[in-house]
Amino acid sequence: MYDYDKLVTHFITSGYYFQGSEIYGGISNTWDYGPLGSEIKKNIKDMWWKRFVQESPTNVGIDAAILMNPKVWEATGHVSTFNDPLIDCKSCKMRYKADDLISSQFPNVEAGKMSNDELMDLIHKSHVKCPNCGKEDFTDIRQFNMMFKTHIGVTEDSQSAVYLRPETAQGMFVNFKNVLRTTRRKLPIGICNVGKAFRNEITPGQLTFRTREFDQMEMEFFTKPGDDLKWFDYWKGKCLDFIGELGISKDKLRYRDHDPKELAFYSKATTDIEYLFPWGWGEIWGIADRTDYDLKRHMDYSGESLEYLDPDTNEKYIPYCIEPSVGLDRLVLMTLFDAYSEEELPDGDSRIVMHLSPAVAPYKVAVLPLSKKLEEKAKEVHAVLSKYMSAVYDDTGSIGKRYRREDAIGTPYCVTIDFDSIEDNTVTVRDRDSMNQIRLNINELVEYLKVKIFF
Repeated sequence: MYDYDKLVTHFITSGYYFQGSEIYGGISNTWDYGPLGSEIKKNIKDMWWKRFVQESPTNVGIDAAILMNPKVWEATGHVSTFNDPLIDCKSCKMRYKADDLISSQFPNVEAGKMSNDELMDLIHKSHVKCPNCGKEDFTDIRQFNMMFKTHIGVTEDSQSAVYLRPETAQGMFVNFKNVLRTTRRKLPIGICNVGKAFRNEITPGQLTFRTREFDQMEMEFFTKPGDDLKWFDYWKGKCLDFIGELGISKDKLRYRDHDPKELAFYSKATTDIEYLFPWGWGEIWGIADRTDYDLKRHMDYSGESLEYLDPDTNEKYIPYCIEPSVGLDRLVLMTLFDAYSEEELPDGDSRIVMHLSPAVAPYKVAVLPLSKKLEEKAKEVHAVLSKYMSAVYDDTGSIGKRYRREDAIGTPYCVTIDFDSIEDNTVTVRDRDSMNQIRLNINELVEYLKVKIFF
């Protein structure tokens, strides 16, 4: 496994990520997606939408607003319970989640299930040390709500307070009736949403693995009670299949089923799909059987009935819900870590290569003229290819250096324009992974690449 810092440096210098507000010294744990990062992020998002909405016989999509009536978050319990136990080291002023602090030093302790008093007692009795300075001098634990609060209107008072949503899920629950009414669908039905969510994390880190602003791709799949576990298993498989489409190494993926003591009180079953990052296993995708908890809570707080009338049996019931929830930023990060490789070549040279799936690679093809005198022909080819796929044009440096540059950012194919191209209308097409080259007529180029890239 390659060094974490080395990989992050490569991603930043290549243009996948930039430090947020860098010219002003940055802002802690915020990242902008550069030209390459924004392309791969869009590609993965589009693939998810295609698989989970466009190609699904049961699912539809919505685009829910970030700002919601604050009563939504009262109903879900986020206002009262979406808290982290915050603790500071008095010596070095470092801040930690108390349960994470204990778990890092005592992995067998289920700190996440403890009360604040129990956490504090364990910190004192077990001589928990500050990971930064080694001291054992901590403040008392205080609860820290992870939702960002803002205000709407012209005055900042309690009547105008709203929250930036900490998840996209509730936009789908509160629109359950609207979706059924307008689509005229029957259960089972999945409602999908892609969008920003915000959590005021105490300990963000590992590039974009945990940030305060992130993109979620979520589905709430509503089904008849009793059919829920069947669909739970079905969507577990579909989620893992999707990760496979991204080209991720199977030996770095695993299911982690939550044991009964770990389950949320409303959950019947929960499974995480985890990936082996340089720092260890990390959750990528969570699949949960949320039963009828969310719809019931919104019924209680809003006074609106969210019962479903089964047109086949004339039976009324509150549907159960399966929720596959994935962070788009984590999918991108996993894909980049998994693709990175350093290879020794037969001629004694070496190269960095990103073995990205052609479907997710930022640029599908690079157009490389051997000489400045071939610029006109090369730009004609680039213009044609750009109508069908993301293509980059590069005429700087030797052809060998240009191949290495494209390998290092993951471009699957390079098209080289030489002086023969003027005479016979053919070009050289080079494959990134095998480095094999073929000669192809320009008129066949688009169809050849479309088959290779979009399979």
